[in-house]
Amino acid sequence: MSEPLLNLAGVWKTYDAGDLAVHALRGVDLVVERGEYLAIMGPSGSGKSTLMHILGCLDTPTKGSYLLAGEEVANLARGRLAELRNKFIGFVFQAFNLLPRASVLRNVELPLLYGGLGREERLARTRQILARVGLAERGHSRPNQLSGGQRQRAAIARALVTDPALLLADEPTGNLDQATGAEVMQLFDELNRAGQTVILVTHDPAVAAHAKRTVRIVDGLVEQAEKVAA
Repeated sequence: MSEPLLNLAGVWKTYDAGDLAVHALRGVDLVVERGEYLAIMGPSGSGKSTLMHILGCLDTPTKGSYLLAGEEVANLARGRLAELRNKFIGFVFQAFNLLPRASVLRNVELPLLYGGLGREERLARTRQILARVGLAERGHSRPNQLSGGQRQRAAIARALVTDPALLLADEPTGNLDQATGAEVMQLFDELNRAGQTVILVTHDPAVAAHAKRTVRIVDGLVEQAEKVAA
């Protein structure tokens, strides 16, 4: 049996707020296998954003163990964390985070600039990913020329262009209307069926319902994990 993609054991995150220590995570255990489709739910202030930052190597635990693809990352330096993010993780954010003056092609290509690929290889990979998310004809458009759903598809393409092991999405339909959000979630479903590991961080039960397993976090603790029947 292959090792899990993610393995958290006894993870705490404590923030020093002067005389008061704030425990955002209080001993979280979580295992995510390759190819899983997981939703992390919780109310505001529950710790789900802190957990997402740790899973995405944007932050490190105060104590506990976090293995990413078998490598202990809990105590790594910032530079090595950045290397792991670029290698293993693609991020999709609620606000899209696209560069407004750059073309869609340029926005999606940007992560590849850090990988040392030649221009022709970068362009070929970028066009392939744009076609995969249904934006083959919009590469030369700017973000303000796209609909909200198209902008989120461009953001998903940018996350996928480095072929990450994990796609980590934070409230991916938060800025979209219901119909457009459903189209974006269908794309996540298709990506997972193709073998992509997907983690959704959301407060929306309709978004979480797309995942095959739901983890609820309350007051910094994993409260329950639910498996969804196939």
